[in-house]
Amino acid sequence: MPDAAMAEQATEPSDTPPSPTSPTDAEPREKKRRFPWRPWLRALHRDFGYFAVGLTFVYALSGLAVNHIADWDPNFVEREAKHQLAAPLPDDDDEAAAAIAAALHLKGKPKEVYRITDDELEVRYADKTLTANLKTGEVDERARTPRPGLRLANWLHLNRGKKAWTYIADGYAVLLLFLATSGLFMLPGRKGLIGRGGILLLLGTAVPVLYVTLSGGP
Repeated sequence: MPDAAMAEQATEPSDTPPSPTSPTDAEPREKKRRFPWRPWLRALHRDFGYFAVGLTFVYALSGLAVNHIADWDPNFVEREAKHQLAAPLPDDDDEAAAAIAAALHLKGKPKEVYRITDDELEVRYADKTLTANLKTGEVDERARTPRPGLRLANWLHLNRGKKAWTYIADGYAVLLLFLATSGLFMLPGRKGLIGRGGILLLLGTAVPVLYVTLSGGP
């Protein structure tokens, strides 16, 4: 009979809850997938960087040119020359200007002709100014020719065109802000903002701060 009682107890359901499954037996949980924002950020940084190359060349080259305006004329190349014509030149202003133009093979009409003194006449063209001594036939030429490409870049950089270019320049400034900001987060880890990138960021920020501090500011 004791054996029968033990068998009956074995077949009855137990009220004790089952023990929890050990971690080794549990099925591995799937990790929550994060949105891959860094590849998208790098792609946008790359594409906007390509888009900004043309404007960057315009502003960078013009900035270098205008930054040294005390040392040179960033818009024009100035040239001086002296000419000796047959003397004396006609006493009439228009006739003297025509004789000078014929002798120097100048085309087009001058913008202005006027007397400086009784013997000196100034003839102005769009790109040059001629000062002639009517008695001696000596002519001093001062010419200005635009620097190819650079004058246009300066015209854009200094916003001489106004109107729609103001909005283009504002858009370019916003684009540079995006490129600078997105560059901070392109790389993770020690090569990014928390490592080498952060050190370079501090060094770059220190340049204007130190200059203003040491120079005394405005």
